[in-house]
Amino acid sequence: MKKDSKTKSSTKLTDLGEFEVINQLTKDFINSNESTILGVGDDAAVIDFNDNQVLVSTDMMVEGVHFDLAYMPLKHLGYKAVVSNLSDIYSMNGICTQITVSIAVSNRFNLESLEELYLGIKTACKFYKVDLVGGDTTSSTKGLIISITAIGKAKSKAIVKRNGAKINDLIVVSGDIGSAYMGLQVLKRENEVFKVNPANQPDLSDYTYLLKRQLKPEARKDIIDFFDKNKVIPTSMIDISDGLSSEIMHICKNSDIGCDIYEEKIPLSEELKSACDEFKLHSTTIALSGGEDYELLFTINQKDYEKIKKSNDLTVIGYITDSKNGINLVTKSEEKVPIISQGWKSF
Repeated sequence: MKKDSKTKSSTKLTDLGEFEVINQLTKDFINSNESTILGVGDDAAVIDFNDNQVLVSTDMMVEGVHFDLAYMPLKHLGYKAVVSNLSDIYSMNGICTQITVSIAVSNRFNLESLEELYLGIKTACKFYKVDLVGGDTTSSTKGLIISITAIGKAKSKAIVKRNGAKINDLIVVSGDIGSAYMGLQVLKRENEVFKVNPANQPDLSDYTYLLKRQLKPEARKDIIDFFDKNKVIPTSMIDISDGLSSEIMHICKNSDIGCDIYEEKIPLSEELKSACDEFKLHSTTIALSGGEDYELLFTINQKDYEKIKKSNDLTVIGYITDSKNGINLVTKSEEKVPIISQGWKSF
């Protein structure tokens, strides 16, 4: 995504009023799903899913807690806010079709800055073929708050929950993990340097992949399409938003089972390994605890292994065991170490 353009004008939100602000922000959104009967513009949206089960997920992002506008451009923030919500629908093996977006803003934001935010939201909606069908805007006494509700659909027999993993199932992860966290560490470091020397222009060319994973992550709809094409239904699934350790513990506790995850099998990017060396961090620790990768972590029956092999973007990292075995990381030295959740905590 391009960098934010310089603001040529500044329109106060109080000059427009709530409904005109909404109109200005959503006027260029175009619906792409037949299930959207009525979108933005009335008291409620009208959605028709016929014989599908409806999936609904809501997530909130708060300035100063989930993002820092010192190094998070508003366009990227809008895109990321959508992606993080779509990922929750995909992690249930569903397809997202609509979203609602609610924002609370302080008086330091003008119309033009919100248009930057909504440009990112629009870009994500267009890419993932999702319709914006409503939301709310209000004032905030401090900073920016974004709340998005994602609405999706799935056939009842295809819905995947966290509690279906069985003993001897394979544990699989999409893509690579840990890079988003390291991208954040790079941004935090450069922001501290900037505070000391605002004239400093950092060279971030060595961190392009890490920054992309942090600032413009992608939800794995392509994996859901892969499942559908190859007739694979995972036995359990979750998205990696809070770190691998937290997510596998959710699956294990909900399914009442244990697991062995092999350190040497965890997919890591070369950029992550290099940055970990520079920051003197252990790459496995970052992969286990980082979060915000929005990759899919799922389990499958072993009979589906040959189907999974068709994708170069899926990696088997372990298998499900009896709950008495515990939740373990098998290190490269073949030592079993209990996995402790150290990922993101909301409170």
